[in-house]
Amino acid sequence: MRQLKKTTVALVDDHILLRNGLAGLINSFDEFEVVFEADNGQDFTEKIKHNPVPDMVMLDINMPEMDGYSTAQYLKQTYPLVKVLALSMYDNETSIIRMFKAGARGYILKDSEPKELKRALDSIIQKGYYNSELVSSKLIHSINKLENEESEVKQLVDLNDREIQFLKYACTEMTYKEIAEKMFLSPRTIDGYRDALFEKLGVSTRVGLVMFAVKNGIVVV
Repeated sequence: MRQLKKTTVALVDDHILLRNGLAGLINSFDEFEVVFEADNGQDFTEKIKHNPVPDMVMLDINMPEMDGYSTAQYLKQTYPLVKVLALSMYDNETSIIRMFKAGARGYILKDSEPKELKRALDSIIQKGYYNSELVSSKLIHSINKLENEESEVKQLVDLNDREIQFLKYACTEMTYKEIAEKMFLSPRTIDGYRDALFEKLGVSTRVGLVMFAVKNGIVVV
């Protein structure tokens, strides 16, 4: 009887006990076989050069030296046929979206039941992706949030370089006069920037400017 070719899997996770447990679980599935394991992304990029390229990589997100986002991006660029299943403790939409943007085909939590892991592995091989309830709900929420924040995104795009520079200075303790000197502009011109931003961003105070800058990543607090 001809033996069924197994789908090969590589595990990348810095938690050795969890990784060993996962390897045992995956190897118990008839259709799957773990071919090698790695402690982190950097370790993985070295090991994949000396091992058979796996069909799939199960990838943790939070790892030292090279995290899951960077490792998924590396795979996307270097081994585009390798399918990535993200495995994480994080259930927030930012982590999920970042991993899918980096090329992941599915995303499951570390406390998932074995049957969900099997379902995810099967789905990625058969359909090319695993669309779990977690991912669906998070992405729907994210889409709704993006629609609600569309005006803010447009506001950000509409800002020119000088306005963004002024906005950054406005988030410091400098007075408007000091900002004018720093930007080699007259105080009247700076007042013009401020008033224009008030109108564009729909705020009326310097605190409003700072809140907009922080929320949109123009400055980091």
